[in-house]
Amino acid sequence: MSRIALVDDDRNILASVAMTLDAEGYAVETYTDGQAAFEAFGKKLPDLAVLDIKMPRMDGMELLSRLRQRTMMPIILLTSKDDEIDEVLGLRMGADDYVKKPFSQRLLLERIRSLLRRQEARASDEVPAAGEGALLVRGNLTMDPLRHSVSWKGRDVTLTVTEFLLLQALAQRPGFVKSRDQLMDVAYDDQVYVDDRTIDSHIKRLRKKMRAVDEEFSAIETLYGIGYRYIEE
Repeated sequence: MSRIALVDDDRNILASVAMTLDAEGYAVETYTDGQAAFEAFGKKLPDLAVLDIKMPRMDGMELLSRLRQRTMMPIILLTSKDDEIDEVLGLRMGADDYVKKPFSQRLLLERIRSLLRRQEARASDEVPAAGEGALLVRGNLTMDPLRHSVSWKGRDVTLTVTEFLLLQALAQRPGFVKSRDQLMDVAYDDQVYVDDRTIDSHIKRLRKKMRAVDEEFSAIETLYGIGYRYIEE
């Protein structure tokens, strides 16, 4: 049973979403502010967290930042309807996805299911089919799908599940362009809608992490209006 943490100062939203998730078989924990959630997460992390951005004591952005210093667990942000800045900033800080308020509970449930499936696939100990799970080596890049590990020039890089999938998709075919639509298909289930800005923000975050270990990293090339490609050095 996956454990889902809901963090929002709106008690009506907490009660309603918790009831929906409970009916779907998830164990649900609720918190009305970021500080209380952070203290609880210090004792035991949930499998996935849904964070509202605007909360008392510690807002969702600060909680996201602190969590990303210690865990790559899936995190979904709840954002205001018209606040694109929050969405872009949250993705750049390492959120896996976002849902705009007011939201459909069915949509949120599908986003949660999608992230958990991807997380479970990466953590699975099952023996891969032939050709799956092998090390991917492209120049200075080494990726191990089974261990969800990445290194660049021998230095480890910690990526979220989404970032890992995007880098893997690009590195599998160096020199070939992947459109944003193709990358969306790799990173998200078919029934989950995301827009171009989401992919762009994940790529920016991915580049930032790679440049933290090598400031001259330039293996991911942008082709404006077309997509991205990996350049093998």
